[in-house]
Amino acid sequence: MAVSLDELQTWMNDKEDEHLEFKEAKTKFHFETLVKYCAALANEGGGKMILGVTDKLPRRVVGSQAFPDLERTKAGLIEQLRIRADSEEIQHPDGRVLVFQVPSRPIGVPIQYKGAYWMRGGEALMPMTPDQLQRIFAEANPDFSSEICTPAQLDDLDLNAVEFLRRLWQRKSPDHDILTRPLKQLLTDAELVVDGQVTYAALILLGKREALGKHLGQAELIFEYRSNEAPGPAAERHEFRQGFLPVLDEIWRLINQRNDLQHFQQGLFIWDVPTFNERVVREAVLNAVSHRDYRHGGSVFIRQYPRRIEIVSPGGFPSGITPENILRQQNPRNRRIAEVLSKCGLVERAGQGFDRIFRECIQESKPLPDFSHTDTHSVWLTLHGDIQDSEFLRFLEEIGQERMTAFGTDDFLVVDLVHREQLVPDYLKSRVEHLLEQGIIERVGRGRGVRLLLSRQFYRHVGKAGVYTRKRGLDRETNKELLLKHIQDNRKEGSRLRELVQVLPALSRSQVQNLLRGLKTEGRIYKVGATKAARWYSERPTAGIASKEKK
Repeated sequence: MAVSLDELQTWMNDKEDEHLEFKEAKTKFHFETLVKYCAALANEGGGKMILGVTDKLPRRVVGSQAFPDLERTKAGLIEQLRIRADSEEIQHPDGRVLVFQVPSRPIGVPIQYKGAYWMRGGEALMPMTPDQLQRIFAEANPDFSSEICTPAQLDDLDLNAVEFLRRLWQRKSPDHDILTRPLKQLLTDAELVVDGQVTYAALILLGKREALGKHLGQAELIFEYRSNEAPGPAAERHEFRQGFLPVLDEIWRLINQRNDLQHFQQGLFIWDVPTFNERVVREAVLNAVSHRDYRHGGSVFIRQYPRRIEIVSPGGFPSGITPENILRQQNPRNRRIAEVLSKCGLVERAGQGFDRIFRECIQESKPLPDFSHTDTHSVWLTLHGDIQDSEFLRFLEEIGQERMTAFGTDDFLVVDLVHREQLVPDYLKSRVEHLLEQGIIERVGRGRGVRLLLSRQFYRHVGKAGVYTRKRGLDRETNKELLLKHIQDNRKEGSRLRELVQVLPALSRSQVQNLLRGLKTEGRIYKVGATKAARWYSERPTAGIASKEKK
């Protein structure tokens, strides 16, 4: 390892994080604590444990007498952790320093000690959470859907489902002569059959009921309709233990037969919007099938209620995916299934399809997809069907489909956040200028008081120009005149800042102070006193008033 004094100084100047740990350990340091820290470093990608140095910046060497037999300590670490951690003793002018360099854990293998998988938690150590462990274990998992189901035969595939695949593929790729390919060649080209053997993807998408019952019973979808929240048997229930490809249409048929229309009026016209959007539902079901964990024994459940649909798929999110990053991160758990669905034109291979779901929800003024019940064992997606704001829906109709086709998902997210008067996060702010140029949103205020709101066009279109004026606030000169009038009405006793803030409740304290400074510069108002006791006058105060204020 041969660490130089310059390297040590560089580390000492760095911030302490999950890859770098300092301890004084002047006289001793418990071996068990050392093992736990080294396990945590390995679990978080590797790093360095340094003894004999203070842990707060600016750090200094204090020297350590811990672990005098360093080779024995190193051997003990290897025995406990089953990974090779290098160690070195540095003779610094201010004392002895020990450096333990810990490699990263193997892919898919977390390091444990004394029954726990350790990680850093601020200044302390704590066991890793179940979801973190699951993500690590998932790293080593190959694509289950591409694996061979050894006992399965071609006869286990439903010919009707195969022909359904053929037609979908031909429609997506009309120049590839899909319709004339022999059965075995078709399945081989789709990579559902490899070297004459049937993959799990073939069973999941095309398998007969008997074959799935024999080889992969959990590859089923269960549909339920419930008219209310009461426990007990569902009003309608169907179990689909068969190749999924032809089932998707049947699931949509079942949902659509109870798909109420919601009405809203635009001028003389009445528009009907289905409670459940077909594209959204299909995309959500496709995601559940292609990204669930087939090693998990559970089934995919689709529960329809009058105003919402719940889709629960086993296995939790794939490694690295969270509700917060689902639009920006992709990690297909069953790549072979996703590839076949892409060949059929049912999904985009590059993404998870949630961008389409988010766009459609916003365009129909419905709540965004809800993952609040998701845990490490299942992904629980709730699609709410109620229209939240029919006026916002009318506004989007006014913008027009032609303009909205040029909108990306991020654009729709920004418009939705502005409509709900929520802050736009940093990763979406790059789209704000585009929407300002398009006249969809407006910027109000300056500096820290800047706000975004839907454009004047929106409020005028829905007949609420007054609401727009209230939300935008009065212009600067009008605000100044309101402050001046209040000060003039109270010319004898003067006006304190806390009163003036009440005159313009839509503005912040600093914005009101800015307006007062403008009036003062123009010579229209005068200030007597300082701090909270200061008062504003519309005329220069007499010497008596000024003297009284000073007292």
